[in-house]
Amino acid sequence: MNLVAISELVWIALLGTVSGLMIGCIGIGGVILVPALVFLAGIAIHIAIPAAMFAYILSGLVATIVFARNKSIDWGMAIWLCIGGAPAAFAGAWAVSVFDSRLLAGCLGLLTLFSGINSLRPQNLAERGNVDISRGVLLVVGIMTGFLSSLTGTGGPLVLVPILIPMRLAVLASVGLGQIFQLPVAIAATAGNLVYGKLDLVLSAILAVSLSGGSWVGATLAHAVPRTVLRSIVSAALVLIGVFILGNVGWRLMGG
Repeated sequence: MNLVAISELVWIALLGTVSGLMIGCIGIGGVILVPALVFLAGIAIHIAIPAAMFAYILSGLVATIVFARNKSIDWGMAIWLCIGGAPAAFAGAWAVSVFDSRLLAGCLGLLTLFSGINSLRPQNLAERGNVDISRGVLLVVGIMTGFLSSLTGTGGPLVLVPILIPMRLAVLASVGLGQIFQLPVAIAATAGNLVYGKLDLVLSAILAVSLSGGSWVGATLAHAVPRTVLRSIVSAALVLIGVFILGNVGWRLMGG
């Protein structure tokens, strides 16, 4: 293996670690992984998305263990979210295999931008706590989130957390549900990718290890430090990344 190849592997591992840190700490980090792989590492989006979804299996397990040990997961809610999310994620994997790469990138850009804007909005965290969300609502949320997460390669927490927080669920509880939710979503999406798409095992393995390390550190920090400053920084970054992706898609549509 030459020096260039080694540097590329190190770069990919660094991207995975940073993404995992953000996922574990505030639940919105998976969205930067696929854009980074595509636009910084030069990996095709149809290869990047399946590899990222595979990596979320191990990183989701690591983060879930940390949150479960701190009793930050509502298992009753988690079951219904996962029941809806798993089959929808499999369907999302099929969509990845047939949709145009520009459409996938556009969806990813919009998701990134809206997530950042939503996170930048002033939020009254004091009024949030443990709320009772019906099983039907959780099922529908799981279906929507599972499909979008698989389609864009964002893992689950990115889509789920911004949905749960406006429902007045506590931030830490929302992030905890996002961690457990990404497990069945990532497993189902990976199964779908094996059937319908391509899975780069080397890339997947590198991302799985680096994401897991970052997720463990991030999940630990989530229970130890305030997240307001981190949230502001990440939210601003998401807005910038979303604008960049959409601008790139527009440039490609115009034949640039």
